[in-house]
Amino acid sequence: MAEAPWLEGSAQALAAVILRSHQRGFGRPLLTPAIQAAVGPGGSRGPQDPGAGEHLALVAQELFAAATVVLAHDGGPDPRLIYANRAALTLWRRPWAAMVGLPSRLTAEPAERAGRAQMLSEAQRQHALGGYTGIRIDSHGRRFQIRGARLWTLWNAAGEPCGQAASFSDWHWLA
Repeated sequence: MAEAPWLEGSAQALAAVILRSHQRGFGRPLLTPAIQAAVGPGGSRGPQDPGAGEHLALVAQELFAAATVVLAHDGGPDPRLIYANRAALTLWRRPWAAMVGLPSRLTAEPAERAGRAQMLSEAQRQHALGGYTGIRIDSHGRRFQIRGARLWTLWNAAGEPCGQAASFSDWHWLA
């Protein structure tokens, strides 16, 4: 049986980056303190730790299963989604293979993209931003509003920005 894509090695490492970067940006864990401890403040548990792989798999599974919507995109000129947890996949009504790789601008309808881009730019400048409200659109064209979203910069192991992530729990369908 094929491994779930969010449990592949690169996705496990990305889950750790998302969590460490959130901790760096907001000074608090995205999930529980215990899960945050599994990835550590400045890097994943070292390769010398015999349980490092198991810890990263647990972290990746917990992030994927979280009730809070979590998305991330790369740092390219037209950023593409590199991560979406189950809550995000359910909300946008897309499977992992259709969501990951999608230009992230397509999560918003055309009329909302300029405002979205402006907020992402501001979040990039500040490295972490809370309280964002915006309108998004699912894969079937149904509109919904997100409120109180947190946006933050993703940092690679070299301490360089490598993308952005967003998280929110408050949303509702629009008529």
